[in-house]
Amino acid sequence: MIGQEAVSPVFDFDAVFAPDDYLYFYETSLPEGRNNKEVDLIESALKLKHEHRILDVACGHGRLTNLLAKRGYNLTGIDRSSGFLEIAGRDAKKLGLEVKYLPGDMRKLEFDSVFDRALVTFTAFGYFNDAENLNVLTQIRRALIPGGLFLFDVVNRDTFLRRYVPFIVTERDEDLMIDRPHFDYRTGRLTTHRTTIRAGKRRDMRFSMRLYNLSELDNMLKQAGMLLVETYGSYAGLALEQDPNRLVIVARREG
Repeated sequence: MIGQEAVSPVFDFDAVFAPDDYLYFYETSLPEGRNNKEVDLIESALKLKHEHRILDVACGHGRLTNLLAKRGYNLTGIDRSSGFLEIAGRDAKKLGLEVKYLPGDMRKLEFDSVFDRALVTFTAFGYFNDAENLNVLTQIRRALIPGGLFLFDVVNRDTFLRRYVPFIVTERDEDLMIDRPHFDYRTGRLTTHRTTIRAGKRRDMRFSMRLYNLSELDNMLKQAGMLLVETYGSYAGLALEQDPNRLVIVARREG
């Protein structure tokens, strides 16, 4: 097994993913054009057909889930946040879409050979320790039919380390979100201390992500019973030699 972690690192999920603040600070970085470009690559990379059953794990507020459903696909979204699921369901209803949104933990998916395709997007892989992250992949493999395809995106660890900065500031009007990241080379974890200042109120939280390089991910997929079949340099489809900030990986369930 990769790494030595036995216990999941502290991750303040409820604070980090508080829907109101989260969407407020991220909204400007998620314009319609970006969302459509990501769905374009998902359609192409997963060779989607309208009869496919698609599972979106850690679907959040349905940013891509509803957009895929709008293009005529059959979607089920899973997320641990009731607040995000409420927003996703409400938006789907406004658009006249039939999307099944379910509460759930990506480590405990209750599906067995149900879906033709699965997704984990917006760098939602790596929240847990190595054993639990591998279990996430195993759970997704079990949810897929034999030969089913899985797409997920991750921070490109090699690029991140070359371009490391000690803080990142997101500003909206007079409000601030300040991220102070620290990478531990021994554990491969990126721990971020986030401070938000909104309407004069300060909130502090921490979250941690395990960053894997491509060879580690290839090995984990094999352990989970999946085969890495394609890697894209971000949703723009860049070549890996162009040093993209994000990797988009497609794997296939074997057996």
